[in-house]
Amino acid sequence: MWQAEHVQALLNARGHHATLLGMTTKGDQILDRTLSKVGGKGLFVKELELALEEGRADLAVHSLKDVPMELPAGFELACVMEREDPRDAFVSPHFASLDDLPQGAVVGTSSLRRQALLQALRPDLKIEPLRGNLDTRLRKLDEGQYAGIVLAAAGLKRLGLESRIRHVFEPEQMLPSAGQGALGIEIRTGRDDLKQALAPLAHLQTWLTVTAERAVSRAMGGSCSVPLAAHGRWNGDTLTLDAAWGDVDGVQALIRAQAQSAHVTDLASADALGVAVADKLKAAGAKVSTGNA
Repeated sequence: MWQAEHVQALLNARGHHATLLGMTTKGDQILDRTLSKVGGKGLFVKELELALEEGRADLAVHSLKDVPMELPAGFELACVMEREDPRDAFVSPHFASLDDLPQGAVVGTSSLRRQALLQALRPDLKIEPLRGNLDTRLRKLDEGQYAGIVLAAAGLKRLGLESRIRHVFEPEQMLPSAGQGALGIEIRTGRDDLKQALAPLAHLQTWLTVTAERAVSRAMGGSCSVPLAAHGRWNGDTLTLDAAWGDVDGVQALIRAQAQSAHVTDLASADALGVAVADKLKAAGAKVSTGNA
């Protein structure tokens, strides 16, 4: 809702009349199982796409990391906004960092990516599922169900909860998910009027970065049933893209790959960089997923 209100305010400030159509998706409702077991990230967007298709809504605002890599026919991303902090955050009432957790401590996350990366950092930890909105997750933490939990720094900052962050993981420690921290706006194909209205909200560098990240995920099967991370960063005109892949059971060590280019100037070249990194993952032994997107 914060994301929708944020976009609404920006559009209204530019002379448009934007109203909200509040909706609850299946991804919000099914909280007792991990996304990889109940249909994947698409559970957060399907109802919104139906509202677009039926004309009840003109646009949908998504956390880009929750948007499937392939949109259905007739839909497109019309805008990617400037990225908030893409990193993961460690939250705990008693411990200042992951390193301070005692042997065998319980850490909450339902992200297979975070689980694999946490286990690479601290194999002794016990990783337990954690679903629900931000307030629910923090409540479960404060009730003592977990010694610490890992959340997206962007969500905490957007909701004014930055003070709950005890430690922010640098990408070298905990590589973020493709698109994490970025907002994408989805529309029906052919709505040039909406593209024009949304153009001032778009941030090209972010759009290029997340396109490269999402290309890695698409080439690896676009599934949330396998630990996969992809994160791009700019140094001047050069985009460096890192990725990490793990197997579901954690038997195989994480496979990492990196590539960079000084020629990422449009979505096609960003996509090509992502495919190149995915090819490196495959060459090193990573398997393409056939699970839910």
